[in-house]
Order: sequence, then C-alpha cells, then structure tokens
Amino acid sequence: MSAITLDQANGIIAAILKRGAETNCRPLSVVVVEPGCVVKAFQKEDGASMSRFEMAYGKAYASLALGRSSSLVKLRQNEKPEFVSFLIGTSGDRLFAEGGGRLIRGTDGSVIGAVGVTGDTEENDEELAAHGIHATGLKIDEDCEGFNDAPGRGVHERRRGR
Repeated sequence: MSAITLDQANGIIAAILKRGAETNCRPLSVVVVEPGCVVKAFQKEDGASMSRFEMAYGKAYASLALGRSSSLVKLRQNEKPEFVSFLIGTSGDRLFAEGGGRLIRGTDGSVIGAVGVTGDTEENDEELAAHGIHATGLKIDEDCEGFNDAPGRGVHERRRGR
C-alpha cells in the first residue's frame, strides 16, 4: 500500500486554506494522515479555537476506520448509535463522527491517506476536504468506478456496486 507524500499533503492543506479564505470560512484546521492514521501534515489558521487538531484528526480517523467519508460515519451513528459508540470507545475516543473527513485515493483508486477539516460548517468542511484532494490531482470515493455512497454499505460493497 502506498502512502500520501509530504508534497501532496501540503498541497491539499494549501488548497483547502486558500479556498476557505476565498469563501469567507471561519478559521480552519486541517490534518492529512497516512494509512494507519499517522499524521503527515497539519496546519491551524490564526484565530482557530482550541481542540481543532483533535477534531480534524478524529474526522480523518473516522474516514479511515470505516472506509468512508466521516459524514457517512455520522449517518451510521444516527442509524446504529451502539455500533459507532463501540468504535469510538475502541479507538480510545479518537474517532469523531462528523462531516469534514475524507479518504484520499491515489490515481489508481487505492486509499493513500485521509484528510480532516474543521472550523466551519460540516457541509463546508466536507466540501473543502474534497476540493483540496481534487486540487492535487488525487481522488475521492465518488471519483472511483463502482462507488455507491448509499448509507450502510461498506467500502467493498460500494466497489462491487451492490
């Protein structure tokens, strides 16, 4: 399995921060992690509130842990709260089920990392994460053949189109 490079991680963060400024978002914090949720890069804008690293990291962690956008993890939490509560506990409270975390896929569709964005609305955080990934020429789940983001479907089921 390949991992995201430092140049790619920094490019994602730069694109997100630039887009956030262009769209008048509140101060953002962005983390990019490798598979295994090892931090590759992190930046926190001036004025961002405390605990933003933990929130951004938790969103990226949620994406990697369940193989989907953290907004879909939030949907799963609403459907099966005991399941997500168990995952949060087994993660040592690192998993944060809120929109803004996205898997980063290489040009071949393989997962090479994840990004977590926090600071604005869930919807904006989620859009910014996708924007940053696309700005560096990488892919999100929806770009991959056979992807179906229906809630409740696992990553393998989405790839097979079930």
